[in-house]
Order: sequence, then C-alpha cells, then structure tokens
Amino acid sequence: MTNRRSPILHDKPGQSPSNRSLERGVEILRAFRPGSELLGNSDLAERTGLSKATVTRLTQTLVGCGMLQADHPSRAFRLAPAVLSLAHAMRTGSTVLSIAAPLMRTLAETRRINVGLACPDRDEMVYLESIRYNRRIVLRHVVSGQRVPMELTSLGRAYLAAAPSARRKALLDSFRLKRGAQWPALEQQIQAAIKSVKSQGFCAASWQPEVVALATPLVTPDAIYVLNCSVSTTEPLPTIVQELHPALLQLGRQIESLLEKL
Repeated sequence: MTNRRSPILHDKPGQSPSNRSLERGVEILRAFRPGSELLGNSDLAERTGLSKATVTRLTQTLVGCGMLQADHPSRAFRLAPAVLSLAHAMRTGSTVLSIAAPLMRTLAETRRINVGLACPDRDEMVYLESIRYNRRIVLRHVVSGQRVPMELTSLGRAYLAAAPSARRKALLDSFRLKRGAQWPALEQQIQAAIKSVKSQGFCAASWQPEVVALATPLVTPDAIYVLNCSVSTTEPLPTIVQELHPALLQLGRQIESLLEKL
C-alpha cells in the first residue's frame, strides 16, 4: 500500500507555503517512516506525488545539505543524523514538554499506567512523550515521534474537539473520503467523543485490542496538545474511565496552571 501525501498540508486552514521548492523538499523528508527507512527516487515519487525528475533534483540537494544519506548499492536514500539533531532540539526546546514530562512520569509511576503527550500533524497525532508503565505485558510499545491515526484514537478525537471549526471540518471531510463505508459508524464515535470532551473534559476509546485510552486537550496560545493515559486490560471501558479520568483531568490542570505562571 502506498503512502501518498495527505491532501491536508497545513494545520492552519488557508495557510500556504511561500517557497514551493522548500515544501517539496519537506515532502521528501516526510516520506520516510518506520518500516520505510530506505527509499529510492521511484519510491519517493510514488509517495509524494512528485515527478521522478523533481524528486531526483530534491534528493541530490538534500544529500548535499546533510538531510539525506545516499545508499549507493541500493541506489536509495535514508535520513541523515542531522534529522535526529533537529528532533532533539525540538524536544529540549519545548516549554510544554519540559513542564509536562515530570508530572506525567509521577502519574505513570504512581498509578502504573501509560501517560502520553501528543500534538497533531496533518491527519495524525504525533507523540512528543510516552511514559510506559503497563500493568500487563503487551507487545505494543509507543515512543516519542510515533504516529497514530487521529480519527481512531482518543488522542485524535480530543484534538478534534478542541480544534478550530474550519480545521475540524477539513479533517472530517478527509476522513470521510479515506474511510468510505466505515465512515458513518466512525463519525458517530467521533461526534460522541467531541461531545464528551465538551461536557466532561475528556473522551475515551479502545481502538487496540484490550487497550483503553483516555485523552484530554491541552490548549495553549501557540498550539493544541493532547494528554492521554492508557492501560492494557480486560476490564470494561466504563470501569477504566471511572478509575482514571479524575487523575487525567488533574494532570491537565496542573500543567495549565504552571504554564500560566510563565
């Protein structure tokens, strides 16, 4: 299955890049995902929708800038170490993350649960931090930088509840096209989650087998983040919701209070 770029290019409706070449270069970098670490020009052209000639020029430039490394035997490319340094700079420079991470770790250790902080990127959610204290041993491990579907997860649905109406509508239209026959049932779940966030401050979902997750939006002047907590369990979803939602909401209030003091 190919991974063509999302039709939603920007988190702010109406925003367009002033430099087309720069945008295309970013699309090349975005094409690399876990499981797709080594990509040739043909692969990149298919994933980005750009012509092979354009991709060839861009990969040469990105190699020269130190953002890609050429793997000559396979005639393909991989991300260069400089990309990792950018991610490190982002994490160390994030005020929200520096405030939230210690509080998240305390909650995770105290309750023996998983606690995460994520933000939106196009139609996905990206973990900025994930502190894992599973009560049960599971195969799924979530790390910083990992992406999850917005429409299926409590993280994404909490974001949709807090997103500006124009942005939310654009995303829902995208999901409608992507999900096809699955959309009517999925839309009901999303609308119920949005209603839950607006009335109770959080929503819950169980999109992975035996994993229950709760999420609450964290709205700052600069961006919308989402906090979540999850457990691997066979207990019913309402039981876990009743048990965990007070701690999640309290965590959100603690972080907001500290941010307001800056």
